[in-house]
Amino acid sequence: MIAGAGERAAGERAVDERAADKSAAGGRLRRTVGAAVGRRARLRWVHLVLGGALLMPYWMLSMVLLGALNPNQSPARQLLLYVLSLFTSLPMAAITALVPTVRGLEGAAARALCAAARPEELATGPARSWAARWRTALWYVLHVLFGGVVAGMTLTGTPVAVVLFLSFEGTDEFVRAWRRHFPDFLAAGPILGLGLLLLIVGTNAACGALLARWAPALLGPTPEERVAAAERRATVLAQRNRLARELHDSVGHALSAVGIQAAAAARVLRSNPDFAAEALEAIEETARAAVTELDTVLGLLREEDPEVAEPAGPTLAGLDDLLRQLGRAGVAVDADLAPGLAALPTAVSREAYRIVQEGLTNVLRHAGPAPAGLRVALADGRLDIELTSPLGTSRPSRPGGGRGLRGIAERAAVLCGGSTAGPGEDGTTWRLAVWLPVGGTT
Repeated sequence: MIAGAGERAAGERAVDERAADKSAAGGRLRRTVGAAVGRRARLRWVHLVLGGALLMPYWMLSMVLLGALNPNQSPARQLLLYVLSLFTSLPMAAITALVPTVRGLEGAAARALCAAARPEELATGPARSWAARWRTALWYVLHVLFGGVVAGMTLTGTPVAVVLFLSFEGTDEFVRAWRRHFPDFLAAGPILGLGLLLLIVGTNAACGALLARWAPALLGPTPEERVAAAERRATVLAQRNRLARELHDSVGHALSAVGIQAAAAARVLRSNPDFAAEALEAIEETARAAVTELDTVLGLLREEDPEVAEPAGPTLAGLDDLLRQLGRAGVAVDADLAPGLAALPTAVSREAYRIVQEGLTNVLRHAGPAPAGLRVALADGRLDIELTSPLGTSRPSRPGGGRGLRGIAERAAVLCGGSTAGPGEDGTTWRLAVWLPVGGTT
C-alpha cells in the first residue's frame, strides 16, 4: 500500500512537471510572438519606417550625384548604384544631425516609439556640447540606416512574399521570370513567401531591439550633463532643507510658546485673571511675530532665483525680545551675552539667532517652565553658544520630533562650524554647545 501511494505521488509530480514545462514553453512562445508582432514591435516598426523616410532625401541626392558620374549603366551597375548611394548618404545624414535641435527631436521620437529600457533618460532638449552632438549624429545614422533597410524590405519584400505565398496567381509575367531563373523552386512559392515574411518581421524586431538598447547610451545625458543634473538636485535639496529649517525654527518656536502660554492662562484664568490677561497678550504678540516670519519664509518660495535669495529674519540683535517672550512662557533665562554681537556678519548673526531660538524652544518643549543658562561668547574669530537646562522628565518627546538638533547641526555645518548636544557631566542638566567661525560662511 505504501509503495502504491509513493508511485501515485511520483506520477502526480511527473504530471505537474510536464504541465509546468508546457506552461513555460507557452510563455516563451507568447513572449517570442509578442516581441515579433506585438504592440512594442509595431511601434518600433513605425519608428524604423520614419527613419527610412528621413533617409530618402540623402539617398536621392546620392543617386543624382553618383548617376551623373556614369549616366549609361547596365542593370547590374544600377543595382550597385543603389547600394553605394545608401552608404554615401550616411555621411550627409551625420552632418545634418550635428544641428543641436536634432537631439531633442530624435529623443522625442525614441521615447514615443522606440520603447527604450529607460525612456525617462532620453534627451528632451538640444545638444549643448560637441560630445552630445557626435553621439546624436551616430544615433541618427543608425536610425536612418536601419530604417532604410526595414522600410525597403517592407515596401518591396511584402508584395513579393504575398505573390509567392499565393502561388503566382494572376502574375503571368512574374511566373515566366521565376520559371526562367528558378525553375526548380516553382512549387516552393508558399514556403518561400512565408519565409520572406518571417525575415521581414525578424529584421524589424532585431533592428528595433538594437536601437532600443542603444538609445540611452546615445540619446541619454552625457557625463557633464549628469554632473550638472546632480548639482541642480543638490541645490534644490539645499533650498528645501533651508526652508524647512526656517519654518521649523520660527513657526515651531511660536507654536510651542503659544501652547505653553495658553495652558498657563487656562490654569489661572479664574484665580489670577491679571496673569491670564498677560499670557493672552503674550500669545497675541508671539502669533503676530510668527506671521511676520512666516511671510518672510514664504517670500523665499516666490523668488525667481531662490538659490541667490538671501533669507531674511531676526539676528542676535533681537535676542532681548526672544528672552522676554520665553520669560512670559515661564522659562527664566540667565543670559551672558558678549559685547559686539551687533557687529557680526548678518549671515552668522541670523543663523546664531535661529540656533539659540531652537535651543530655548527645546527647553520649553521638554523641560517646561524651567530656568536655563545661555552664554554667547565672541573671541579669536569664533562665536561660541552654550545653553544649559535641567533634564526634563515631565514632557515626553513629540511624535515625529527630533528635527531641532539636526537643524542646529545643519546650520552650524553651513557656516563651517559644529555642535554637540547631550546630558552634562553631572547627569542632571542638558547641554547644547555650538561654535561658529566669524566671517567663514560658505
